Amino acid sequence: MKGTEIQGFRLHDHGGPEVLQWGAITLPAPAGRQVLVRNRAVGVNFIDIYHREGLYPMALPSGLGVEGAGVVEAVGSEVTEFRAGDRVAYCMCTPGAYAEAHLVDASRIVRLPDAIDEESAAGVLLKGLTAAFLLHSMAPLQAGDAILVHAAAGGVGQLLCQWAAHKGLTVIAVVSTEAKAEQARSAGATHAIVGGPDGLAEQVRALTGGQGVRMALDSVGASTWEASLDSLARRGWYVTYGNASGPVPPIAPLELQKRGSLVMTRPGLADFVASREELDYLSGLLFDVLGQGVVKPAIGLRLPLAEAPEAQRRLQARETSGSIVLQV
Repeated sequence: MKGTEIQGFRLHDHGGPEVLQWGAITLPAPAGRQVLVRNRAVGVNFIDIYHREGLYPMALPSGLGVEGAGVVEAVGSEVTEFRAGDRVAYCMCTPGAYAEAHLVDASRIVRLPDAIDEESAAGVLLKGLTAAFLLHSMAPLQAGDAILVHAAAGGVGQLLCQWAAHKGLTVIAVVSTEAKAEQARSAGATHAIVGGPDGLAEQVRALTGGQGVRMALDSVGASTWEASLDSLARRGWYVTYGNASGPVPPIAPLELQKRGSLVMTRPGLADFVASREELDYLSGLLFDVLGQGVVKPAIGLRLPLAEAPEAQRRLQARETSGSIVLQV
C-alpha cells in the first residue's frame, strides 16, 4: 500500500492557537500494529492545549490531537483484531488526530457498538474513560457519599454528574455562571455552586452538615486546589486531574495530615488504560452506561476540522460547555 495524502494540522513551535499549521500531510502505509483510521470526527481536549503550549513536552514537529472516531481503512501486518471497514474510536494515542486520517496503534483503539455514532464517540471516549476511572478507580465510593465536581458543565464534568448521580452519589457541582449551574443540575448534580474558590469550602460544609465531601474532583488546578482540600471530610480524597488555571503547586505531605489525613493524587488516564484489558474494562463500563442512556454525550460545539485553532481558543477561554467535536 502506498502512502496516504491527507490534510491536517502540524505543530512546529509551542505557543498559542496560531502556531497550528494546516496543510498537506503524507501518511505512510500502516506497519506492524498500526491501523489507518479515516476520521469522521475528532475530539478537542485540554491535553491538546498542554501539548501545544509545551506543558506536556513532545518532540517537534508533531501532529496534534489524541482522540477521534471513524472507519478503519487499512491495518499493519500484525493486526488481527481490526479490519478495513470497522467503525472504531481511539484516544491516548500518538498526537495527530487533527487530520483527515491518523495512524494509530491497535492497542489504543476500541470497536464502536452499533448504537454509538462516530461524532458521539469522538465527543465522549477520552472524557468518558476519564470519568470512568475517576469514579471506579480512585476513592471507594458508596451510595450516599458526597463528591465535589469542579467545571461541572464541561465535557468531563457533565459526564461525572450523570454517572455519579446514577451511582447514588450526592454531587456538588462548581461552575462559573448560572447558565452552567442549570446545565450541571440537568446532568444530575444535587447542588450547584456558582463562583470561584472564595467561600467555597464554607458552602460545601453547609451542604454536607459540616462534614465535607468524600472526594473532590478538580480539573481546574492552581486556583481551586486549596479550597478543594478545605472542602474534604476526614480521610477524603483530593483528585487533581487537570490544569485549566495552571498546575497545582507543591504541597508538604504533613499538610494533608493536618487537614484530616487526606489523600492527594494526580492521576493520568494513560496509567489506567495501559493494557488492552484495562482499556476494554473502562470502555466496557462507558459503553454500558451510554447504551442504557444513563450517560449522554453533551456536545456543546461543532466546528469544521480546519477550525481547530478556534476550537482550542474557545476551550481555553472557558467559553464552551460540554464537548467540542471537529467534523471531518
